[in-house]
Amino acid sequence: MCGILGVVAHTPANQILYDGLLVLQHRGQDAAGIATVDGNTFHMHKGNGLVRDVFRTRNMRVLQGNAGIAHVRYPTAGSAIDHNEAQPFYVNSPFGIVLGHNGNLTNTEQLQEELFLEDRRHVNTNSDSEVLLNVLAHELQEKAKKYRLDVQTIFAAVSGVHRRCRGAYAVVAMIAGYGLLAFRDSYGIRPLVIGSHQTEHGTEYLVASESVALDTLGFKLLRDIAPGEAVFIDFDGNFHSQQCAKNPTLNPCIFEYVYLARPDSVIDGISVYETRLNMGENLADKIARIWPQADIDVVIPIPDSSRPSALQLAVRLGIPFREGFVKNRYIGRTFIMPGQEMRQKSVRQKLNAVNVEFKNKNVLLVDDSIVRGTTSREIVQMARDAGARKVYFASAAPPVRFPNVYGIDMPSRRELIATGRSDEEICREIGADMLVYQDLDSLKAAVCKANPAVQYFEASCFDGDYITGDITPEYLDEIEAARENGNANKSHDVSQLDLNLAVSEG
Repeated sequence: MCGILGVVAHTPANQILYDGLLVLQHRGQDAAGIATVDGNTFHMHKGNGLVRDVFRTRNMRVLQGNAGIAHVRYPTAGSAIDHNEAQPFYVNSPFGIVLGHNGNLTNTEQLQEELFLEDRRHVNTNSDSEVLLNVLAHELQEKAKKYRLDVQTIFAAVSGVHRRCRGAYAVVAMIAGYGLLAFRDSYGIRPLVIGSHQTEHGTEYLVASESVALDTLGFKLLRDIAPGEAVFIDFDGNFHSQQCAKNPTLNPCIFEYVYLARPDSVIDGISVYETRLNMGENLADKIARIWPQADIDVVIPIPDSSRPSALQLAVRLGIPFREGFVKNRYIGRTFIMPGQEMRQKSVRQKLNAVNVEFKNKNVLLVDDSIVRGTTSREIVQMARDAGARKVYFASAAPPVRFPNVYGIDMPSRRELIATGRSDEEICREIGADMLVYQDLDSLKAAVCKANPAVQYFEASCFDGDYITGDITPEYLDEIEAARENGNANKSHDVSQLDLNLAVSEG
């Protein structure tokens, strides 16, 4: 999971891109980068850390020009401390191109071999994003006539990328001397939206991972970029789009609505906030159905993404809703911290209980999902330490039983608490008195209710159905072995983030 931006404006792009990255910071905290273009010259600055730490005034001054792209990185492969894997990436042959990518290619090894043996292109890092950039550069070279580009040539090159690349990808790229290119994989797994802003000098365009970036920067949401579609905006502000994939279908990642996206975003016409309210209603209906005599005194969310679901659940059941945990917002995400002991310590640093909301009460804790179970176990114990009589636990998402190979940091099957365990066994593992999971059909219904036009979703972490059709048990075994070898060899310094499946960058 990463955040990407691309803009063609009539004013300096550096401030637009910086402000947009701040809004998308939740999509990646490991590294950030901005590349702008001034004439035929690229200016780029990138590095490890949060957006506010990577960019200083001196860096912003260098980023000249009215167009550019930007990226925040959430590491899922490669070295989390290697600044060379921060994006955007750049190539200068046959055209100057900078590219940022959100997602994961599932045939990276095959593409690396093709690039080296057939395309005669060299890749410097382990990042699949750099692989994707070189595939695009090669396709542009093959399609271009006398090293000149036009819109149809660019779209033909994107069609070539779709033919060769498998997996999930949302991409923004800048081609020196030409304009901004954005495209999305043919399954529409990772999100990408486009907006416009009318100025006295003409129309400005902004492409982003989430609509919230458009809102905060004063751009009007036009629409989502469709699966398989490519959008090209030249430096004069002319807008072009074309479907570049055969038989595209929309299958957005359902985990975006569960956890990843900001609640104020709209993705594929679906309000994330509305979806989470619907999830709470459906979960409440299940609790009422399977547990009609529930002795719940209070519903307490685990901050922050579970709050809308917990609130609607409480309203539906007619049970008081209370804030029982105070979150320290200056601690990183616990599920990407290296090592079990460090994650447990981080939970206590990240959350603190409001004892008065727990003392002598039967509490229902609501979280967006349960992955490893480490956080859930610690939070249940915190509730007991705060004086709760009984601690019940509800997950707004179904059990996470399978790894994600499309760009989300999900552990191997052995690390997932739900793999090979029943709900009762998971309940005992996290120390709760009762555990209730959302049903997958109910989760899908909650999302569909917000936009009935969307009927299909990428939900492999819940059902093991990998939509691209190329994920085999052997593939999962290989990437999990690579992940475990990487974990065995890396330092346990707290600054190093957990790596996902050792196959993806975006």
